[in-house]
Amino acid sequence: MGHLLMVESWVGAMSTLLPRGIRDGGHRFSFLTRDVHHYLRAWDRPGAHPLLGAQNVLTAETNDVPSLVEHVARLQPALRFDGVLTSCDYYLGAVAHLAQHLGLPGSPPEAVELACNKDRTRLALREAGVPGPAFALADTASGLREAAAALGFPLVVKPVDLCAGMFVRKVSDEAELAEAVRDLEGFPVNARGQRRSRTVLLEELLTGPEVSVEAVTSHGRTTVIGVTDKSVGGAPWFVETGHMFPAALDADIERAATSTAVDAIAALGLDNTVTHTELKLTPDGPRIVEVNPRPAGNQITELIRRVTGIDLPAVHARLAAGERPDLTAHATGAGSAAISFLLPPRTGPIRHIAGAELLAGTDGVVDSVVKEPGHVAGAATSNNNYLGHVMATDPAPGAARARAEAAIGSLDVVYAEDLVTA
Repeated sequence: MGHLLMVESWVGAMSTLLPRGIRDGGHRFSFLTRDVHHYLRAWDRPGAHPLLGAQNVLTAETNDVPSLVEHVARLQPALRFDGVLTSCDYYLGAVAHLAQHLGLPGSPPEAVELACNKDRTRLALREAGVPGPAFALADTASGLREAAAALGFPLVVKPVDLCAGMFVRKVSDEAELAEAVRDLEGFPVNARGQRRSRTVLLEELLTGPEVSVEAVTSHGRTTVIGVTDKSVGGAPWFVETGHMFPAALDADIERAATSTAVDAIAALGLDNTVTHTELKLTPDGPRIVEVNPRPAGNQITELIRRVTGIDLPAVHARLAAGERPDLTAHATGAGSAAISFLLPPRTGPIRHIAGAELLAGTDGVVDSVVKEPGHVAGAATSNNNYLGHVMATDPAPGAARARAEAAIGSLDVVYAEDLVTA
């Protein structure tokens, strides 16, 4: 049994899936955070938070990488960590540096930092000849205006160091660009107290379906697990409204997408990691959106597990422990699995979500969660403000999406103010 150090975590599904994967792999873990209350405040489900199932809950300043490395090095003789990992994008770089310093398995820190900073990713992939959108980088308002004029509207504005689609939006003219930049300037520190880069990424607006390639790279060899499709809504924002695995793709298109993803992983130098690479399937071929050196979020890993039996959070843990994971798929009875998310129609306190009590009896539904009464809905501008989800499976490939979407479409969000005005 190995002892893994988990440095911070997301507070959504992966906060449960990764501890389960560690346990199922026969390992135990200690949890290290700068603020344990961050996780306790965010937990709104019955029972204890899964991170508190850790053998130890440790505290340290995780936002200061040099001091974090020194601190963990002092703990190592007593606690004897066999690996270090995280599920949170904001700490992937810190984990890579920790693993390197302690002589533990992991991806090279320089590769992880390339993947985790969208500006550096774009530059590295362009140099390697991996196809992506036309883009420009700037850190001043005048520089952004000049870059936008050179690229031409419409464009996609992206912060280079945020996640979950935060502040990613389409802009059609200079006024919308200025508004997007003001919004970014009003968010100088991320949710973990880390100061953000002023650099902004402008990209051409790619057309075509979006997919993600889920893969595992170990000892220099990348194994593709499969391709997941994605539905997006909330224009001008790019909010993920659902996923299905496996994506229903023509064989030639699938080969092109997976080949492009593997090329991107190699170009960044990633190794000994699970990857989630997002691409647009444009009329001119696949184009890289981003490369994430960790398992997919939004419960995509659960869709994969229900279809193939491969548990990517468990694979993530095994790689951290220096093991060669078994990536053999086996029949599960599901030909496809899909998840559909409930987006808030508007902001405000929720009275209840009508129809949620009937989901458990819906054919094909294997999991459903909705927010409790009293929850205050935020704006549907990123993946952070879902009001719930439905996951469904179907024996037939490509059929689960319709089940999940029908189930989520049966729900009705009732706001507290609706009863006042009725």
